[in-house]
Amino acid sequence: MKDNQHIQAIPSAVLTQAQAKIDEARALLAPYMLALTAAERRELPKMGEKTIAFVEKAYDFARQNPNLVPPYLEVDAFGVDFADAHGLWTLLNTVQQFEQTIDDTEMIAGSEAYQAALVFYKSVKMAAAQDIPGAKAVYEELKTRFPQRGGRREADKGGA
Repeated sequence: MKDNQHIQAIPSAVLTQAQAKIDEARALLAPYMLALTAAERRELPKMGEKTIAFVEKAYDFARQNPNLVPPYLEVDAFGVDFADAHGLWTLLNTVQQFEQTIDDTEMIAGSEAYQAALVFYKSVKMAAAQDIPGAKAVYEELKTRFPQRGGRREADKGGA
């Protein structure tokens, strides 16, 4: 088994506190948040890293040159949209980086836990084969929960 990378337990109090802060941030932003359908997401033109400078410059020019602004364009609304999009873009990047580190850490911890379970399962299986007291009951219980294997064994028994 590979060296265990995830060796420091995250205290449940820390996880609870982190969840509370995430919930607090969601509640703080909730009045301003909107939801889109998948179709709406596909149809919208998107402002991204490559277009943000264009949008910023267009907004600056619109404010400086009101004579060039068409009557149906609300420059104040444009400003609100740009400021919020820019602020949320920064926030989103931070959250995405945070999400990636949470995902990586969860993946490592889960992989290491699964590998440890496999080591234990193989040990119990060998112990059950040698009639070590108590091993057969543990092996039979784990065997029913072993991913994929239980279903194949049952299918193999029926097909033989």
